[in-house]
Amino acid sequence: MKVVIIMGSKSDLKWSQRIVQALDGFEIESTLRIASAHKVPLKCYDLIKEYEKENVVFITVAGRSNALSGFTDAQTHCPVIACPPYSDKFGGTDIYSSLRMPSAVAPMVVLEPENAALAAAKILGLTDKHIQKKIKEYQNAAKDALEKDDHEVQNG
Repeated sequence: MKVVIIMGSKSDLKWSQRIVQALDGFEIESTLRIASAHKVPLKCYDLIKEYEKENVVFITVAGRSNALSGFTDAQTHCPVIACPPYSDKFGGTDIYSSLRMPSAVAPMVVLEPENAALAAAKILGLTDKHIQKKIKEYQNAAKDALEKDDHEVQNG
C-alpha cells in the first residue's frame, strides 16, 4: 500500500514534501512524480495507469488551474485527494479549480498537506490494521497535547 503524489510541476515539491513527512509518521510508503495534466497529459495518464495496478491512493498537488486532480480522478478507480498549494496571488480564488468538478469526477479536496496525508492514511487503514494503529496513536497524541495545553492555561 502506498500513496502516489503527482505534482503539476517542481514548484509543488516543498508542499508535497510536507505530505511525505506526514505519511512517514504513519509508516506509509510514498512516491513523488511530476506530470502536468495541461502540458503532458499522456505522461500523466501513463503514470496513473502504471500505479493504479497497486493498492494506492493518489494525492495531486497543483496550483493555479488545477486540471491535475480532475484528470487523475477521471482516469482511475483509486481514491484521489487534491491538495492544492495555497497562493495569495489570486486571493485564494484559484482554489475553485479544485472544488468545481464535472459530473462523474470526484477528487476529495484537503487543503493542508498533513491532513491530506491523514485522509490517505484513513483510506489505506480501512484494510491495514497497522495503519489503523498509527492513526489512533496520532489522534491520541493530538488529544494529549490539547489536554496538556489546557492544563497549562488553567494553572498558569
